[in-house]
Amino acid sequence: MRERTILGAAAMAVVAVIGLAGCAAGSASGSSSYENLPTSGIPDYQLGGGYAPPAGVTIVERDSTDRPASGRYSICYVNGFQTQPGDADAWLDDHPSAILRDDDGKPVSDPGWPDEMLLDTTTAAARSTITKVLTTSIARCADRGFDAVEFDNLDSWTRSHGALTRVGNLALARALVDVGHAHGLAVGQKNTPQLGASGRKSTGFDFVVAEECVEYQECSAYTNAYGGHVIDVEYSDNTGRSWSSVCADDDRPAMTILRDRDLVTPSHSDYVFEHC
Repeated sequence: MRERTILGAAAMAVVAVIGLAGCAAGSASGSSSYENLPTSGIPDYQLGGGYAPPAGVTIVERDSTDRPASGRYSICYVNGFQTQPGDADAWLDDHPSAILRDDDGKPVSDPGWPDEMLLDTTTAAARSTITKVLTTSIARCADRGFDAVEFDNLDSWTRSHGALTRVGNLALARALVDVGHAHGLAVGQKNTPQLGASGRKSTGFDFVVAEECVEYQECSAYTNAYGGHVIDVEYSDNTGRSWSSVCADDDRPAMTILRDRDLVTPSHSDYVFEHC
C-alpha cells in the first residue's frame, strides 16, 4: 500500500483484526469456481469502514473484518505480507518465527507504515505458517459472501533493505492464490508493476488493484497483463492535476477512482470519492 498519513493508520487500526481468534468463471485449484473481477463498472475502496455505496457503484472493496456490500461485486482486503495495526502481540506471541527480524533479532517494520511488521517470506516453514494464519481470514471472506480477495503489500521485499526477496514473496503469493481459489474467490494482485505478466501467468492472480498508477505512470504494466481486470485508486492529496484530466488520460484503466488518502466514510469532512 502506498504511504499513508497518521490518521489513516488509526482508521485502519479500528477495522483491522487478523483472523487469529482467469475468466468470468474460472476453474480454481480445487473443485470450487470463482467469478473474476468485471472489466467494467464503478468501484469504491472502503477500507476505512463500510458505508452505503454511492449511486452507480457496482464493485466494492472492504476489509476482511467487514461484510460485503449487498448486490455488488465484493472484494475482501487481507494484508498478506505485513501485520495489521494492532495485531503485533498476536503475531509475536503465537507466531514469532513468521516475523522478519533484523540482525539484533528485532522485528522489521515497514518504513512508511511503522505500525506494520514485515512477514518473513524467506523460508518454506515461515511461509507455511503465514499461509495457515491467513487462511482463517480468507475463509472468513468466502463465508461472508465476498467474490474476491486481494493481498496487500506483495512488494514488501522492496522495503526490507534486502532481507526479503522477490522469489520468497512470490512463493507466498502463489500459496495464498491457491487458498483463495480453493475457497471460490478470485484473487487480486496489489500494486507491484515490476511483475509484468508474470503475476498472472506464473503466480496465478486474476486481476489487479493498483494505487496511483496514473500518478506514477505505471498503468500500462497492469493493463498489458490483465486487460480490463484492473482497478486504479488515485488519492486526492497527490494527484497534482485536475480530476477531469486524469479521466481524459488514455493510459488509465477504465475503472479509475479518486479517494481521500485515509479512506474515511462520507460522514467525515475529508471524504472524497470521484469516478471517471
